[in-house]
Order: sequence, then C-alpha cells, then structure tokens
Amino acid sequence: MKENGTQRRWRLKVHEVIFEADTPAGKWFDVLLILAILTSVLLVMLDSVSSIQEMYGQVLLAGEWFFTILFTVEYLLRLLSVGRPTAYATSFFGVVDLLAILPTYLSYFFPGAQYLLVIRILRVLRIFRILKLVQYLGEARLLIQALRASMRKIIVFLFTVLTLVTIFGALIYLIEEPKHGFTSIPKSIYWSIVTLTTVGYGDISPQTILGQLLSSVIMILGYGIIAVPTGIVTVELAQAFKRQISTQACPECSAEGHDKDAKFCKYCGSRL
Repeated sequence: MKENGTQRRWRLKVHEVIFEADTPAGKWFDVLLILAILTSVLLVMLDSVSSIQEMYGQVLLAGEWFFTILFTVEYLLRLLSVGRPTAYATSFFGVVDLLAILPTYLSYFFPGAQYLLVIRILRVLRIFRILKLVQYLGEARLLIQALRASMRKIIVFLFTVLTLVTIFGALIYLIEEPKHGFTSIPKSIYWSIVTLTTVGYGDISPQTILGQLLSSVIMILGYGIIAVPTGIVTVELAQAFKRQISTQACPECSAEGHDKDAKFCKYCGSRL
C-alpha cells in the first residue's frame, strides 16, 4: 500500500529523530536513550546480586518491565520509520534491539521453578542492550568500517598464523617427548599458540635444549606478529577518517556510513 504525503512526512520526521545524530532532536534522543540503556543494564547487574535482589526485587522487576516496554516502543518506531522494515529487522542492530526486549517477555511465560535456570540464561541476554550504544558513537562507526575494510587482510594474516602454529606444533612434537606433556600434535599446537601469543600458561614447557631454542624463536616471532593486525586496522582507520563519513541514515533501509556528499544510499539506492 502506497503511503500518502502526511504518512511520509510523519515517517521522515520520526526517522530524523530516531536515526539521525546531526539534529537537535536526534542528539537529545540519543542522549536520553544512552542513559536509559545504561540504567537498564545497571538494573540487570544489581538484580544478579542476591542480597540486593532480596531487598529490592519488586522495584528491580518494575524497572525491568518499564525499560522493556520503553525499548519495545522504540523498536516499533524504528520499524515504522524506515521504508523497508525487514531490512532493519534483519540488520545487526535490529537483531540486538530484539534481543534487548525478548527475554523479559519470554520469562513471563516460564514462571515455574523448574524453568528458573532457563530464565537466568535468558536474562543474561539483556546485556545486549549495551551493544546498542555503539550505533550512537560516530567514532565507533569509523572503527567498524575500518574493521570491515581490514577483514580480508586479517583473514589472510590469521591463516598464516594458523599455518605457523601447525608447523611449530609438529616440530615440537618431534623434538620433545610425551612425558614432557607433548602427547599429540593437537596438544603441541595448543602449546605453540600459547607461546606465539606470548600468553605462556606454563602448563606445558619444553625440557630439551632444542625445544627451548624453538620456543625462544616462537616467542620473539610472536612480538612481531602481534603488531601486524594493529597496523592493518590503523591504516584503514586513518583512511576512514579521511573519507569524512556522514552520520545520516538511509530513510528506507536504515543503513549508515555514507560519504558526506552522498546523495543516494550505497546499499539500496534510495535518495538520502
């Protein structure tokens, strides 16, 4: 059904308040929503303390339902204010928004004592609310874009590291004896990962001179390897800052990360 002019103006106005961060109304909405998210997460944390839960259980429960209803209204408004609700509902933040409110409603249908463990697990999902804070920080958007741009390079890097730890694991398995803890190649690969990342649990350690020499080489190599993904992300982050990303969200699919001078959405082609 095609929307009329009044419906479209209403939808664009709501979209401007909820999704945009460069208008006074949008900024106030973001600030209030951040405070609500932090308060709701604090309530969840306090509710996990048994002494506080015994004294203020009803207050915490009322607060939980208040924020659940509040975030439910916000979630519905987000769906109504975009031209393609399905696109937002299936996006990362759309799923996070749903996970933020779903556990409370699910716990309402499981009041029996035998389901307390299930409810406890579901209540932990409310912590997903804090992930919603990411979409209100401009710097976080740039960081996400830098990580996306670095993904292929990092995958190649991780594949190289995986190859190295497999080779090192096989070598140490041949060098050391089973009585030293190197009873299999997978166990030896575990040791090489711990050594290469400079974690060094110490539960397994080489006892022979050749094994200790190999471990020294792996540890020195580990310091150089740790710097590689940092450099990759740093370069992409610098490029993201140069691109001058806008805070505007597409009114149709709610996608973000457009260039400052963009006229159309690069994901769905709608006019911005």
